[in-house]
Amino acid sequence: MGNALSLVRIALAEFLDNLRTFQTLQARIQRSPGLPLPNPTRSFWSYPPSPIATHTSQLPTHADFVIIGSGITGASVARRLLDSLHGDGHNVKVLMLEARDACSGATGRNGGHISPPLYHDYLSLKRDHGQAVAQKMIKFRLAHLQELRCVAEEEGILPESQWREVETVDAFYDSDLFERAKIKVQQYKADLPFDAEHHQVYEAEEAIEKFRLASDSVGCISWSAGAIHPYQFVTGILAKLLSRYPDDFSLCTNTPCTSVASPTSSSPYYTLSTPRGSVTTPHVIHATNGWSATLLENLRAKIVPFRGNMSAQRPGQSLTAPQRSFVFYSAEIGYDYLTQLPGGECEFMLGGGFAQDGDEGYEAMGNTDDTTYSKRIGAHLSGVLPRYFGEDNWGKEGVPLELGDGTEEWAKGRVKALWSGILGISVDLLPWVGRLPRAVSGRAEPPLSSMVRSEKEDGVERLHVGAAPGEWIAAGYSGEGMVHAWLSGKALAEMILGREVEGGLGEWFPDIMRVTEKRWKKAKVENLLDALKE
Repeated sequence: MGNALSLVRIALAEFLDNLRTFQTLQARIQRSPGLPLPNPTRSFWSYPPSPIATHTSQLPTHADFVIIGSGITGASVARRLLDSLHGDGHNVKVLMLEARDACSGATGRNGGHISPPLYHDYLSLKRDHGQAVAQKMIKFRLAHLQELRCVAEEEGILPESQWREVETVDAFYDSDLFERAKIKVQQYKADLPFDAEHHQVYEAEEAIEKFRLASDSVGCISWSAGAIHPYQFVTGILAKLLSRYPDDFSLCTNTPCTSVASPTSSSPYYTLSTPRGSVTTPHVIHATNGWSATLLENLRAKIVPFRGNMSAQRPGQSLTAPQRSFVFYSAEIGYDYLTQLPGGECEFMLGGGFAQDGDEGYEAMGNTDDTTYSKRIGAHLSGVLPRYFGEDNWGKEGVPLELGDGTEEWAKGRVKALWSGILGISVDLLPWVGRLPRAVSGRAEPPLSSMVRSEKEDGVERLHVGAAPGEWIAAGYSGEGMVHAWLSGKALAEMILGREVEGGLGEWFPDIMRVTEKRWKKAKVENLLDALKE
């Protein structure tokens, strides 16, 4: 949902100011996230619903791979597994379980940005992991822009995905913040000449004129990024997979996985329980991000749920500038992020507002209730845009159009919709990707013999391909899922297939994101708080 480092930094500053003791924070984040709640707030992205929004395949008794979660990570893993194995002549059974409608979690509720943090945290990455690793992480994030375009083209969903390149602008309304940002940009450009030409710094007068900002803007930093319709992108891919592999890909929406049981002497597989019955499998793939710790208790206080807030708004009538995305920084207001849709009413998709959360600031941390949104943040988002662009630049309020596309279902004023979504904050600010060690999963793995291909008495043919059985995860994107999740899912699929060398992971996948027992033991909330106080 935007540049999450700033988002988390502001929100956790509220923690430090408002919480009586650190034990209170620990208690909040140690509890289970639970299952996604029914009837979440209505995301503008997810209307009209996809034809596969409530698709429910027959629940199999066994699958070669079970993916829990139907967002961008789950879609990425499923696509790679199915395409790779079927391309090699293997008929595999892939089951995707979703607690609610398809793509109803963070992916279908975010800001639509493909705008990676670049200069923002490069120096901290370099300090903590070295220059080569930091640059690899930057390249990994940047690669998502063209990767998502290529996938949309290959699947024939480019128009509906609304993928597009945009100029993204960090707009500053505080001189100290702007000066610190310029120093970071200077050092970033010196170390990464391959990306240096894309970053431009504009001082106040030029920034105000070029980007039509309010008169108190002190400057901007711009570069090339992207935007996308995340819901239509993911549901479009899932629909294609259901069509391409009708016998081998099952999508069961509104079918939450309520537990994962270890193998037993009578069943050499994991057993996953759902309200519709049980499924056995040698591979469990966790793609639930903010809800990861529900089924993985040992990830509590490692991947922490965090409720963010979003809105869809009609632009003022005088704002006729080219489509861009923005991040607005102000010591007074905090941090907000904006992109604009390319059609319809050209809605502004605005999220953030964390500095306005006051005494409720810490309520976002550990909060998985997306059936409502913060009223205080909603009020902030509803009124702040003319403040950023200036009243004259904003002009008269936009008038609702009769487009015949469902637009009339939304509110008639400036704000068409407000909703919330649950992020997964990694306490070491890096995604968690890879095989889950037993110390983390808390469960024994099925024996390798459980995957040997043979005919069983029940007539089910088992499969042995790729890596040994186990549990896997790609999660903890800290609000930056659109520039981490797809390639994390692709990398995870290569690990599951045992094709890390063949897939060239060493060349493009940052190993600092890999799950290890050592990293798991080291990752603590205290370290996150220390990092965010810098």
